[in-house]
Amino acid sequence: MPLSVRYHFSQRFNVSAQKAFNWCTDFDPKDHALMGDENAERQVINLTEGTIILRDKFHSAVGTFKKEKLVQIYPDQLSWVSTHLTGPNKYSQFLYRITPESKNTSILDFTGLHLEYEEKETAKVLAQRLRRDDADAWKRLAKAMTKDLET
Repeated sequence: MPLSVRYHFSQRFNVSAQKAFNWCTDFDPKDHALMGDENAERQVINLTEGTIILRDKFHSAVGTFKKEKLVQIYPDQLSWVSTHLTGPNKYSQFLYRITPESKNTSILDFTGLHLEYEEKETAKVLAQRLRRDDADAWKRLAKAMTKDLET
């Protein structure tokens, strides 16, 4: 049975909630580079309006592994859900919701359910590491978003 870890963080954006949502849900093969991972590839498959499959391939010194994620987008709620269908963390699920803070700023609330099949850390240590790593990736994305939307 996998180890189940839940964690949460928030990230502030210096753009309106609608602009942030539009930018965040415009999935692209270059997404991993924006998050600081140059050793990853992404294929984006639009199934229906608001339903996407992301096929990610990660390269490391240990080897290559793949993840396939189902993403369901809810524009009326400025939210989306990403569920891992395959990969080392199969059935993990991540919830993203953007709320306005002011006319020109917004907040991303992230909630993660991470399933770990190869327990190498305690749940507490794993949750701390995942929160830190994901929050750091979203800090980089927030900077990229501001840069993209300022031009």
